Amino acid sequence: MAMTLRLDDEQTNALRVRAEHEGTSMQAVAVKAIEEYIERHSKRELIDRALDRVLPTYSEAIRRLGE
Repeated sequence: MAMTLRLDDEQTNALRVRAEHEGTSMQAVAVKAIEEYIERHSKRELIDRALDRVLPTYSEAIRRLGE
């Protein structure tokens, strides 16, 4: 699926510089950044949900460890 990504001049220049540094296209850098963003935030959501379930069970032990 095609989409349009609108960047301001500063963002465009930074993307161009990064792509040149990596020897790749601006599109490849943007796609990589999007993939990394999705992966990082997906993992964070899984961890947050696990902590929401586990922390209440061990809240007293965690409190005592902090003393």
